[in-house]
Amino acid sequence: MIPAFSRSFPLGKELNVTALRSCLFSTTKLFIMASATMMMSGLVPSTAFAQKTVAAKPPVSPEMLAVHSKAKRPVATTPATTPATTSGTGASTGFNSEQGFGSTARQSPGPGCDLFPAPASTGAAVGLSYFGPPPSTVNPSLVGPVQLLNSGKVDASNGTITLPLYKGTVKGKTAWYILTDVSDQGIANELGLNFSAKLGFAENAARTGTIDGNGNIVFDKGTVDFSPQRNIVPGPTGQEFPPKSFTPGEVGDKDYSPFVTITNAGNVVYNAPMIAYNVDASEIDFPNGNVDYSKVHDAVAAIDTVNMTVTLNLVNGFSFGRPVWYISMDASIPLAAAIEHNTYAPLMASLLLGHDDSAFSPIERIFIATNGPEAGSCNNPLRQGLSADLADGFRPNNVLGGIPTIALDYSPAWDANLYEWTQDAINNGYRGQLREEFQILTFVQDGLLTGPAGAPFGSSGFSINCPIVQRLD
Repeated sequence: MIPAFSRSFPLGKELNVTALRSCLFSTTKLFIMASATMMMSGLVPSTAFAQKTVAAKPPVSPEMLAVHSKAKRPVATTPATTPATTSGTGASTGFNSEQGFGSTARQSPGPGCDLFPAPASTGAAVGLSYFGPPPSTVNPSLVGPVQLLNSGKVDASNGTITLPLYKGTVKGKTAWYILTDVSDQGIANELGLNFSAKLGFAENAARTGTIDGNGNIVFDKGTVDFSPQRNIVPGPTGQEFPPKSFTPGEVGDKDYSPFVTITNAGNVVYNAPMIAYNVDASEIDFPNGNVDYSKVHDAVAAIDTVNMTVTLNLVNGFSFGRPVWYISMDASIPLAAAIEHNTYAPLMASLLLGHDDSAFSPIERIFIATNGPEAGSCNNPLRQGLSADLADGFRPNNVLGGIPTIALDYSPAWDANLYEWTQDAINNGYRGQLREEFQILTFVQDGLLTGPAGAPFGSSGFSINCPIVQRLD
């Protein structure tokens, strides 16, 4: 086992996304599994049935839907000014000790870090205005873009989304949170959230709560300390992952999970990540950015407690070859939380992992390279992986499994499947950027990829809460 895995800490561009992808085609997955037996039990069924339909629970009654409808808010609008991302907690000594989000999806200097698609007019003999609406306006499964989380506005130029901010309570103390996903299709439609049938099977890793008369959640337990200073000390050059040491920037207590089962309205499960805790509105009101990350989540670019909105930075990734944006909110182990700039959520460790799309599974797989290409940093269009992330401060370009409009098995609870390129594959020049689940699984089958340090490939024993926001094409 890699030593870092075994530790446990208590702890700009003025662009229009619709126009740019208007008509590209006009017609038209830290703990390593201990044995090969465990790998086969988890990997083989998932490989064979990775896009199996997940049976949803019966929809809630109209009466229960009325209770959930109290949580509906106006669609949040983008701030009038671009939020400043500088931390209010003092100067950083480097990107691996930055408090806050670090680099954003649109602040990269090259094609290895900014996955935003080129306009459809590139290389064509006609201007962009010639191209009509994207095919996704007719069918969301076709070429996009497609915004999937619709309770707020995506700012394509800055790589952010602005969402409604909620003010609930935990044992009488204020809990500021957002809503991103829900286990009931009707409620998802009503509130503009992502629908995840799998989320209904995450109850063992969820808190409980009730919806009050104002449409806010009264949580039974689970708090977060946002004051720790995030810090990572990478490994040596070329082998930055695993890091020598790590500390997440926000730490939940043993009862914290972003998932909550609503007991007074049909036991529906929400994804409700905490943004701040036990602070007054005036302490976290940063509508123009310059956020104090000792008080709020590291993904926050701006927070407006007057208009009750929060702007969150987006993360680049892929799903079945298509570039996507998501938000990274929580992780079940401290190492992942430190790397992801998100919250260590201990209760998430109760999620059943390694079973992907088997019956009653709450998870979908996310595939994370450890030693992908990093030479040249963001100038390298093949750049990918955790070592690259720790070397240059930009995100690792992870590969997600199914998301809405591509598959029926989406879950914001992602079972991390770390993979490593073999030395033989590297020596032969085969290492590159991977963008699709079955491409990765095929390379595992062909012996080009293994788990970290040559271990069997499969679930790495931790999960990340990453709600999907938008498909870029």
